[in-house]
Amino acid sequence: MAFRKPKPVPFRSAGELDAMAAAGAVVGAALVACRDAAKAGVSTLDLDEVAESVIRGAGAVPSFKGYHGFPGSICSSVNDVVVHGIPSADVVLAEGDLVSVDCGAILDGWHGDSAWTFGVGDLSDADTDLSEATRLSMEAGIAAMVDGARLTDISHAIELGTRAAEQKFGRDFGIVAGYGGHGIGREMHMEPFLANEGKPNRGPLLVIGSTLAIEPMLTLGTTETSVLDDDWTVVTDDGSRAAHWEHTVAVTADGPRILTPRPA
Repeated sequence: MAFRKPKPVPFRSAGELDAMAAAGAVVGAALVACRDAAKAGVSTLDLDEVAESVIRGAGAVPSFKGYHGFPGSICSSVNDVVVHGIPSADVVLAEGDLVSVDCGAILDGWHGDSAWTFGVGDLSDADTDLSEATRLSMEAGIAAMVDGARLTDISHAIELGTRAAEQKFGRDFGIVAGYGGHGIGREMHMEPFLANEGKPNRGPLLVIGSTLAIEPMLTLGTTETSVLDDDWTVVTDDGSRAAHWEHTVAVTADGPRILTPRPA
């Protein structure tokens, strides 16, 4: 009997990957500018304006602005906000805040999408460990982006990365339920959905040129979240702090390629 081959994760040509990397470099520059601007007394709306000006200055368009009605060019998620925080003049950063900025840009029709968690001034040890654990989980997922792998091999690698970080830091981390990464290309959010945990060797096949946004979200407590009345802001149910790291990544013959590089 014939077995149906799993369909591949959508893939791009080498030239199209370069075009995505150009969009991704704009996102990386906007994130660095946000981090540099994130000081005590600065509002998340100020950060939004910084990001928008970098994106538009590069000839790109913020992909978040107006997306299903979202008002900002970034998602600015502070402390117990996991993702999708709306930039606001009323959210003023303070020393010790844990800030996640998620940003997207469209350049020549191609999308870049990346997120970064950082501190305002000095972070507590727990928050430093949380952000680093999330970054390490993302790196584990990126390393699994190889030709011939299956989609959930990445999910499984992210989960194992989280468990390894728990051993490394001697803390428990919650893998936020129900959220994850996604396909990306000429649209920001495309199939397939990429869970941040799960069993390996399932789902579509990765081929050379396949592109995904890999984005673990971890907490210092619960895996359960709620959406606030603004229909966007996602917060941890127990008030614990959360971190979010994301890169847009492609499968190449030479291994994973990060398409959202950040300037040093």
